[in-house]
Amino acid sequence: MGLNGSDVAKDASDIVLSDDNFASILNAIEEGRRMGDNIQKFVLQLLGLNVAQAIFLMVGLVFKDPTGFSVFPLSPVQALWIIIVTSCFPAMGLGLEKASAGIMENPPKDTKENVFTWEILIDMFVYGTIMASCCMIAFCIVLYGNGNGEIGLQCNGTNFTDSCKTVFKARSCAFAVMAWSALLLAWEAIDIRRSLFALQPNTTTPYTQVFKDLWSNQFLFWSVILGFGTIFPTVYIPVINDKVFLCRGISYEWGYSIAMTFTFLLGCEGYKWGKRVYFRKQAKKTHTPEADLEKNSPFSQFHAL
Repeated sequence: MGLNGSDVAKDASDIVLSDDNFASILNAIEEGRRMGDNIQKFVLQLLGLNVAQAIFLMVGLVFKDPTGFSVFPLSPVQALWIIIVTSCFPAMGLGLEKASAGIMENPPKDTKENVFTWEILIDMFVYGTIMASCCMIAFCIVLYGNGNGEIGLQCNGTNFTDSCKTVFKARSCAFAVMAWSALLLAWEAIDIRRSLFALQPNTTTPYTQVFKDLWSNQFLFWSVILGFGTIFPTVYIPVINDKVFLCRGISYEWGYSIAMTFTFLLGCEGYKWGKRVYFRKQAKKTHTPEADLEKNSPFSQFHAL
């Protein structure tokens, strides 16, 4: 005890309670778990986006102009804009996230376990694949569905020709899908297993709880909301759009961007649902009577302190 304990006892102790309150141990454990979880959350959000960009750009090498040169489905500046401007602040907001519901009910983590668990690694590749697929679908719809499939010359540089009009519009559409999906991924990463619409399973207001949960972290909330608007200046401001970002203003194509972003959200929710089913089955297989005894922890009386 920090207040009533002797100096000899303090020196020989591994832990000293400065306020003589056993609840401080639980608070310290909860804070440590919160920090560890938040590190995994923003790592998942940032690296999931990087995986999506890598897949999208590598698959996009199949689009070639008449001279045989590949035309990038996303310009280099667009890729940097999403990483540095659009998704940077939401990742910081995830570091400020509160402890998730039931965090103290989880079993202790292995001390040898690092941030990159198998679950996080699989999540990164799954979310990245879903995001890249949605971007590729949007790009192809604009290029081949509404356009004539013409891939112009020199569409990767500032000395482009008028034949790059369709490619530039397809880039704008895919650019919006990737940026908005990266923002939604930040919200999805609040809890790596629970649905975004059911972060508090025991709530009495299930239909409005999602808005309360998103509003509780205002830094993350405004980072995502304002991030949605960072796309429009890059698409519509003259010179910046075609000379810097190598894209062009779009009109009805925004509908494709919104539809594919919503598809990404559905894909994330479907993947989380599959995870919950899998881990519930695993929990039933590994259930033991000792697990029930661990729930009746002698520290449970201090939770309310």
